[in-house]
Amino acid sequence: MHAETIPIKKISAVQFKSQFENFLFIVPAVAIFSIFYIYPFFEIFNLSLHEWNGISLIREFVGLSNFQELMRDKVWWDSVGHAAYITLIALTFQNVLAFALALACDREIRAKKFYRVVFFIPPVLSEVVVGLIWQWILYSGMQGGQHIGLLNYFLNQIGLPNLVHNWLSDPKTALTCIAIVHSWKGFGWGFIMLLAGLQTIDRQLYEAARVDGAGTWQMFKNVTIPMMLPVIMVVIILTILGSMQVFVLILSMVGQGLVYHTEVPVTRILASMTGTNRFGYACAQGVIFGLILVGVSFSLKKLSNKMKQA
Repeated sequence: MHAETIPIKKISAVQFKSQFENFLFIVPAVAIFSIFYIYPFFEIFNLSLHEWNGISLIREFVGLSNFQELMRDKVWWDSVGHAAYITLIALTFQNVLAFALALACDREIRAKKFYRVVFFIPPVLSEVVVGLIWQWILYSGMQGGQHIGLLNYFLNQIGLPNLVHNWLSDPKTALTCIAIVHSWKGFGWGFIMLLAGLQTIDRQLYEAARVDGAGTWQMFKNVTIPMMLPVIMVVIILTILGSMQVFVLILSMVGQGLVYHTEVPVTRILASMTGTNRFGYACAQGVIFGLILVGVSFSLKKLSNKMKQA
């Protein structure tokens, strides 16, 4: 018996030309992605296997010793914990505030267009400017017997001098202040995305629920939340990625006083590069930090898919 021959589909010259033209359209994007994302990642991983001061042409291969040292680095893992704390505040305070304001502006209220513009002002402001302004607000110094910092001055003026505090230097309050400022600056992004999601919900769903006797809370729980779930998950993922990488705001608020209790992963990476000139160790930190973020993102994506199927 003769083996059956599998027919080979021939591509005409016109089809080949069309496919080639389509391929040319994506070449620039693929090239940019490869040059600025794929190649740097492999180069960073390669550097993480070496000991290098950033200047010398000679790199000493050390294998996985940088990663082994990093696993025992308490300061590094504490900085990851600090970033996680800022992220937790952002996930609760920032996103709950954004969702509440989005619900309010989605309804027919007066001057809702004005509110939309006002709520989106903080995200478009420079992080350096925001950090310096809040540094002045939370400043604890005195001049001429009076507090210079706006918050401490206000507390003193209303008769609450016992609440006057060194907000950005006290380990008990510094990280919380940074987290609140970060949330205040970033809630506008979540507000815009959540508002856009609310406006895509078919109003007939609410009318049908109202006809069936559903109250406000029941409509929110059974209509709004299920329909908004994909948008909420995107906002959560973006909030985690943005909050874990907070950097400029901390440097602007704390300045040269950046100390242990305000350290985050990005500042630790910077310190390894500029403080000790250990670029290989800094690259190892970057690789581990990147893997943490990718792992969290994929976990949330899988959770989102399971919730959609449920």
